[in-house]
Amino acid sequence: MALETLKAKVKKGEGLAVEAESRGFNIKMDEPKDEGGTDTGMNPMELILCGLGGCQTIVASAFAKFKGIDLKDFWIELEGDLDPDGFKGKKDVRPGYQEIRYKIHIKSDSPEDEVRDFVDFIEKTCPVGDSLGNEVKLKKSDIIIE
Repeated sequence: MALETLKAKVKKGEGLAVEAESRGFNIKMDEPKDEGGTDTGMNPMELILCGLGGCQTIVASAFAKFKGIDLKDFWIELEGDLDPDGFKGKKDVRPGYQEIRYKIHIKSDSPEDEVRDFVDFIEKTCPVGDSLGNEVKLKKSDIIIE
């Protein structure tokens, strides 16, 4: 199968707020007030957590029946550790997450070993988890000065 290219456009708003658009859907991002924002939306790092949890939840929902799992309910709690000094330019401090942890909650009547195998499948199949867990090449293709 050929590669599929997903696209997004992100534009500066007022202050630290940012408007993002993809496929006609919009998200507003901002920083908390104590970080200089106006707290009108999640910040990008929070959206990474939501993207991972959302992707795993979609995989679970899409494949449960196919995998023979009686999925009555599914939710994920996520948290990530980052050192704000990295974002502020302090040397030897990584600006991104050092670790992301998550707890998967599954309500199911399926046997425990099958549910655990299903969770392994979710983790191996989730594109966001794969993107976060493996190096993705970031390539700036152009700079346009207007």
